[in-house]
Amino acid sequence: VQLQASGGGLVQAGDSLTLSCATSGRTLNNYHMGWFRQAPGKERELAAARSWRYGATQIPDSVKGRFTISRDIAKNTMYLQMNSLKPEDAAVYYCAASTRWPMVKEVITSWGQGTLVTVSS
Repeated sequence: VQLQASGGGLVQAGDSLTLSCATSGRTLNNYHMGWFRQAPGKERELAAARSWRYGATQIPDSVKGRFTISRDIAKNTMYLQMNSLKPEDAAVYYCAASTRWPMVKEVITSWGQGTLVTVSS
């Protein structure tokens, strides 16, 4: 399972940003997919996850109503739409694929490389 994250950058507080995760083969059909993030000095945490198989999502309270996870099967790509960004959203964001639901960072089949999101106040 190959994942490649992109789309990070420097934005201002209140801005929006969309991250992309390019996948291979039938990854988006065969795995539960998600985004984790890790800020400096902090543990990696879930940002958003979705199981299209179960029709379920995992959205932490810290990003609820602001982050949306979606996919484009034809493009083999998963997205994380982030709105109303806050300085505390700044982190390296990783896309992930798992056979386990709900997703937990300890049981991940494959990680993409991180993409850095910086939010200035």
